[in-house]
Amino acid sequence: MPTKLSVNLNKVATLRNTRNVGVPSVVRCGWTCLEAGAHGLTVHPRPDERHIRPHDVTDLAELLSRYPQAEFNIEGNPFLGLVAHVESVRPTQCTLVPDDPAQATSDHGWDLTRDASRLEPVVRRLRELGSRVSLFMDAEPSAMGLAKAVGADRVELYTEPFAAAFLRGEHAPVVARFKEAAMAASEAGLGVNAGHDLSQWNLPTFLAAVPGVLEVSIGHALIADALDHGLTETVRHYLNAIVAPAARRG
Repeated sequence: MPTKLSVNLNKVATLRNTRNVGVPSVVRCGWTCLEAGAHGLTVHPRPDERHIRPHDVTDLAELLSRYPQAEFNIEGNPFLGLVAHVESVRPTQCTLVPDDPAQATSDHGWDLTRDASRLEPVVRRLRELGSRVSLFMDAEPSAMGLAKAVGADRVELYTEPFAAAFLRGEHAPVVARFKEAAMAASEAGLGVNAGHDLSQWNLPTFLAAVPGVLEVSIGHALIADALDHGLTETVRHYLNAIVAPAARRG
């Protein structure tokens, strides 16, 4: 199955929120991404509304209702208001992230030896609402069975360690760890997503090495690249970056 691209729109909302004029429009940018070929949209509504706000969630859900082939992925801490958003708009996927309200960005995956009992009823509720559930996880192969036991459908591998190693030119042993984690997830019956600091430059290397990645969620690098190339052209660049490793493997 080809890897899908879900564009994270948080940074668009961050820029919009610096002025009270509604520009840039999160919905308009989401529409542009979908028209350019993106397979879905991701948002991460936080309690402090530093970027995505509740009306963005409902507005994007309405937009995506006109694109039945596209997916809506809502990510966030399930104990900080995420469930209410899911009950409201019933997204395709919920990605559960163990972030603290004070964090600048997500920087670690779940510790399921500690958090499994809290997560199990939430995962069950989200699946009852019709959403696929993905857990944000570090590339720890031994933890994949625990993610399956909690009831998750997928894991999203936290890829910042790979991205940082890629910049240093030292990514080979790190990406090998991600490959091992992805294989462990697949063996446990989980689908594999990936996200955080992926870019059009490191994405081909990651996808060529890590088998079976179903979806990548990319925001910061993609929106930054759009300042140079425009949003439509940038989405196409990322889609090409996804296709390139598959073509080499084929």
